Amino acid sequence: MSVTRAEICAVACSDAWRDTGEKLAHGVGTIPAIGVRLARLTHNPDLVVGDGEAFLMSDVPPLGGSAAAGGQVEGWLPYRRVFDVVNSGRRQSMMGGSQIDQWGNQNISAIGDWRQPKRQLIGVRGAPGNTVNHRVDYWVSRHDSRVFVEAVDIVSGVGNDRARAHTSTALRFHELGLVITNLAVLDYGDDGRLKVRSFHPGVTPEQVQAATGFDIDVSTTEVTREPTAEELELIRMVIDPHSLRDREVQD
Repeated sequence: MSVTRAEICAVACSDAWRDTGEKLAHGVGTIPAIGVRLARLTHNPDLVVGDGEAFLMSDVPPLGGSAAAGGQVEGWLPYRRVFDVVNSGRRQSMMGGSQIDQWGNQNISAIGDWRQPKRQLIGVRGAPGNTVNHRVDYWVSRHDSRVFVEAVDIVSGVGNDRARAHTSTALRFHELGLVITNLAVLDYGDDGRLKVRSFHPGVTPEQVQAATGFDIDVSTTEVTREPTAEELELIRMVIDPHSLRDREVQD
């Protein structure tokens, strides 16, 4: 049975929540949302999953469905309570990034000089609080040099260089995990810089380096794993029966 690049990315996202235990999962985007549900239904049954509104689900609904569309409600988490969870470190977020640099600094605020930007984006949103208080992973649906830049224009999410240079204990819970893209899975070396952990099947080191705006370690020979038969059935029949994943990632 053939496997699509979108399904490989979804499984890679799912693995980001492996062995995390009872944490509130926050996945931004179609592929991360599939990954969260897949993790809950397979290797991490203790993962706390919301319906995108204010309910916590013990039986996750299909992609795009709220508690009203199916699934078993097991709790209520209004917006004001989310900040308590964030501050306690009991959350793991997978966010997007309009720009990400070699240290993992993330920009979702604006492109260009902040005093007169060329393009206004969504603002820093929850990125500072997330990166200060709990693990943050990133999902990039299109790996190219406009996203992976030498230095971000505005720091929304705090990178490893800034966290390590900070002298107080305010960033003691700072933890950057994975950066998953349509080409590869990236993580961080001991020096805090991004490196390639695995290449998706069919992707070469040359492709990743050419699509990255800084020198990145592409020496690994690891290949991102493909989904199991059980995972494929869950993705295709239970989590994303309308194939929304293929709109975000194409082969």
